[in-house]
Amino acid sequence: MIIYIHGFAGSGRGQKALTVRDFFKERVVAPSLSYIPDLAVDTLKQIVESFLPKEPVSLIGSSLGGFYAAHLCEIYGLKAVLINPSVEPYKTLSHYAGMVTNFYDLSKFEWNERHIEQLERMKPGAGLKPENFLLLLQKGDELLDYRVAQQRFQGARMIIEEGGSHSFERFERHLESIERFFGSKTE
Repeated sequence: MIIYIHGFAGSGRGQKALTVRDFFKERVVAPSLSYIPDLAVDTLKQIVESFLPKEPVSLIGSSLGGFYAAHLCEIYGLKAVLINPSVEPYKTLSHYAGMVTNFYDLSKFEWNERHIEQLERMKPGAGLKPENFLLLLQKGDELLDYRVAQQRFQGARMIIEEGGSHSFERFERHLESIERFFGSKTE
């Protein structure tokens, strides 16, 4: 099973989630997660544990979803593809304090210091294994410096592209590489 994890103020019905679902078909779960980090990760743990050990689980995480994926990989020893991942969201999301609008449905939620503290407690430690990660990074990411992820996941497989954006332009070009990294073929 592949779990797609969306980014901050995103949705399991966003464009990348739909692209992943279309390619991997019924082998994908793409939940719309709570904006509250502890609740989002609790939901993801429940999903992972509903499949393990019956079948292998792999993760695809974009931005904040990449941070959550790394956290889960450390706990469960999973493989993950991280797309322009947020490596230090407890720093990069701190300036969003206040009311935030969800990119998918335009609903509003309050982002506060308590949420930042929850993210900081999830910071992955030394237990991350580089061989379990494939990073997709675009140097043109206007929100996150790709070099932070490149340094943090040193030794992992990486595809680093010139230009692009935080949303990772033309993501669909890499679906077959993702499939090979996970070691499975589409039925």
